[in-house]
Amino acid sequence: MLKIIGSTDEPALERLLKRRQTRWDRAEATVTPILEAVRKRGDRALLEYARKFDGLERASLRIPAAELTSAEKELPKDLRRAIQTASRQIRRFAELQKPRSWTKSIGGAKLGQIVRPLSSVAAYVPGGRYPLPSTLMMTIIPAQVADVPIVSVASPGPSPATLGVAGHLGVSNFFHMGGAQAIAAFAFGTESVPRAERIVGPGNIYVAAAKKLLAGSVGIDFLAGPTEILLIAPKEATKKDARGLAADMLAQAEHDVDASAVLLTTSKRLARWVAAEVFRQLETLTTRAVASKSIARNSAVIVVSSSDEAMELANRFAPEHLSVPDASWLDSIKNAGSIFVGSWSPEAAGDYASGPNHVLPTGGGATLRGGLSVLDYVKIISVQELNEKSLRALAPAITTLARTEGLEAHARSIEARLDG
Repeated sequence: MLKIIGSTDEPALERLLKRRQTRWDRAEATVTPILEAVRKRGDRALLEYARKFDGLERASLRIPAAELTSAEKELPKDLRRAIQTASRQIRRFAELQKPRSWTKSIGGAKLGQIVRPLSSVAAYVPGGRYPLPSTLMMTIIPAQVADVPIVSVASPGPSPATLGVAGHLGVSNFFHMGGAQAIAAFAFGTESVPRAERIVGPGNIYVAAAKKLLAGSVGIDFLAGPTEILLIAPKEATKKDARGLAADMLAQAEHDVDASAVLLTTSKRLARWVAAEVFRQLETLTTRAVASKSIARNSAVIVVSSSDEAMELANRFAPEHLSVPDASWLDSIKNAGSIFVGSWSPEAAGDYASGPNHVLPTGGGATLRGGLSVLDYVKIISVQELNEKSLRALAPAITTLARTEGLEAHARSIEARLDG
């Protein structure tokens, strides 16, 4: 059953927060020998793991581009249309996010930035209980918009839909591999797998543990744990709103037994309505075996005293997905992976086709950053061009600061140009 708790029940709130924290120690101990095996033995180790864990039957890890193109042609027409619509929206949003090069004259100096893509990136696309071809679009399209020259994909047991999306996007480096071994392959590079400068995309705890251990050797997006949503109910919520709120909670809960869905409301009556709706909708939900466990273990309706308290709790949770009643809430939001405004903006729209990325920080990671974006695929390099006049104007500040820090050669490098 869905729990209803009060905002003053601090132990219950702490339990909700703690349940979102992934346990790393056991996972790290499991993946460490896998990472070392791939580092030392390359493709031989990868093939062994892929045959053991990922159902690989072919001789090579790489799936030929012609096979991906064929897979796209075999997709049902309605699915092809859906992929085209979603891809178009994701690409448009990514293009708006893309930073631009610029140059300005500031204090007589010509200053600016140039934007350059990373040379090689890799995307991990889950293929477990629910294969996620939508994640392929979310991770590859921003890389294409950023003009990354080498883009690779790994997926364990890729579904026909995932292969078809890869064909639609023109992916050429697609590898049938998963788990920590896939992350290791991209981090180190092997005979057949190109080394990546950054690895992006969600995965299970073993994938996340591998990314954590290899961060520094390779760039990563962030460490993502179980998915989560926090919803704030409208003040004048109705029974119809309760149906939608319950449906949104279940949409998150069906991902994984460790997922969490939390609703904040000032109304005890609405809390009861939503709890009843969750129970009713679970009865006919095909994914109820998973969703019911997530609802019972990790989810709750929290009755708060005011909108201000709801916002304070939302910022404290720093949820992956945050749903708010209307745009008036936006100025108060400090921490969220992605925000969904109003009853016509369900989180599922963001999962698939509205445009913003669905690869988002979890477990409080939204206190540090938002979701995956084009910025994860580029470098912004500053540029400065001074002339004699602008250098002379800055020289007193430069030499004084340099000598204050004890760096005499820094000061002399300025004076060498200006003396005599």
